[in-house]
Amino acid sequence: MAKTPDVIQIDYFSDLLCVWAYIAQIRVDELLNKYAAKVNINYHFMPVFGCIDKRIGEGWKDKGGFEGYSKHVLEVSKDFEHIEVHPQIWLENVPMSSASCHHFLSSIKLLEMKGMVSGERQDAYGGKTRFEEIMWRMRLAFFKELKDVGELEVQIEIAEHLDLPVQSIIDTMESGEAMARMCCDHELKDQYKIEGSPTYILNNGRQKLYGNVGYKIIDANIHEILNRKEDQLSWC
Repeated sequence: MAKTPDVIQIDYFSDLLCVWAYIAQIRVDELLNKYAAKVNINYHFMPVFGCIDKRIGEGWKDKGGFEGYSKHVLEVSKDFEHIEVHPQIWLENVPMSSASCHHFLSSIKLLEMKGMVSGERQDAYGGKTRFEEIMWRMRLAFFKELKDVGELEVQIEIAEHLDLPVQSIIDTMESGEAMARMCCDHELKDQYKIEGSPTYILNNGRQKLYGNVGYKIIDANIHEILNRKEDQLSWC
């Protein structure tokens, strides 16, 4: 028999430099605002842009390289009024890898888990936690402000604006803890056979929503899980 869960766990995989994850943030925010304590999102990072020279320089070689990819991202973004993308995106201040961003953010997530960074949702951040807010600000810094968020100096600058404990973040990176967490994310990505960014995993891996999925589809999946009767047999 299926039992209605008290809290739905969502494993959310994304790459910080993925435009589709940038677009999808408004949907994640709406889920958290609507379902509040009924939904818990576990954030995981995947290196879609782990090696940008290979991903774009080689991968888009026959489609205009970085210039072609820049045009692609700008074309995609025109359909979504809630985001802003700099006209020189992927042409100036291009990071070498998204992995450095993920390393920094993984360190902050570990500090949150240890209670060294508050995990409470704050009105000042639109209901986000400090961890969620710095993820968003890093995406804004890249896509809107055209900053090289792969550089540690830029990451530290953003963290300082949020009064995050920079030295503790660095210490956690240098100890190897943050790298270990990233490796766990990669293993979980392989376990769930994640194809790309962003991807939502629900219902203990039974439901996978990948790519530019509309909010109503995500909402419908969560609604079904929350409202499933205890004596209702699973169709899986």
